[in-house]
Amino acid sequence: MKNFNFHNLTLVNPCDLDDECYIRSVHASDILDAARCVDSFEDATIPIDFLIATSSIDTASEKKHLRRPVYLHEFSKEIFEMEGSIGLVFGREDFGLYNEEIAACDLMVKIPSSTSYPALNLSHAVGIVLYTLYLTNQYSEEERRTLDSTEKRHLFQAFSALLESIDYPEHKKEKTKVMFKRLMGRSLPSKWEYHTLMGVIKTSADRLNKKK
Repeated sequence: MKNFNFHNLTLVNPCDLDDECYIRSVHASDILDAARCVDSFEDATIPIDFLIATSSIDTASEKKHLRRPVYLHEFSKEIFEMEGSIGLVFGREDFGLYNEEIAACDLMVKIPSSTSYPALNLSHAVGIVLYTLYLTNQYSEEERRTLDSTEKRHLFQAFSALLESIDYPEHKKEKTKVMFKRLMGRSLPSKWEYHTLMGVIKTSADRLNKKK
């Protein structure tokens, strides 16, 4: 939880939070100190506006709604648009969540996994879900800036000039330019990466031209 900036932990009928728990928590003992311990699932969910169940057991039938999942990568894009308090509900290590607990939640999220062995260990499932949400939120907070049309045009012109500087074979130029354009399209370079790349390309072309 602390690795991915989550802090509010509620435990339903937990074991004793003994010395071993604190040893394993290392530098996240403050999560345990602040944890809310309750006796039942109902008590845990009282202050939550929107409940998200998690389970590896799902159904593809449109007529069975209880375990029709939203997949994690889809859910991670929508959760930050929700208002109010949101609770991520993870089940028991051995049995997961019961049907009645899933029914009490607003939707069910599933981590895509192999059909030959879809169930994950509880700690792994929690880690994957929180990591995915953290990563999605980081990108939305940073508002990663990619290249506009003018910057792309200048980059491709600089690359074209570099090909001229190295006397690149004429019959290969167009295909190479298209390859570079597709490469940049897949990589979605940031503004900083753009300026660095432009500097390398233009400096290389200038030095090559001076040697001619």
